Amino acid sequence: MRFVLWLLLAASVVANACVNTFAGLTGATQITASVGTGVVLLGSAVGLWLTRPARTDA
Repeated sequence: MRFVLWLLLAASVVANACVNTFAGLTGATQITASVGTGVVLLGSAVGLWLTRPARTDA
């Protein structure tokens, strides 16, 4: 599960960079694509944070 979340995180960072620099989108299309990749990025980051291993302090 964590592997998939890491893959989503990496893919969303690359996709967001591509949308904002190379895709040539303008206006509402760029905003929609950027928001979509941002939602995936934040969702995978939250998923990774929630599934982190428990700390055991001695």
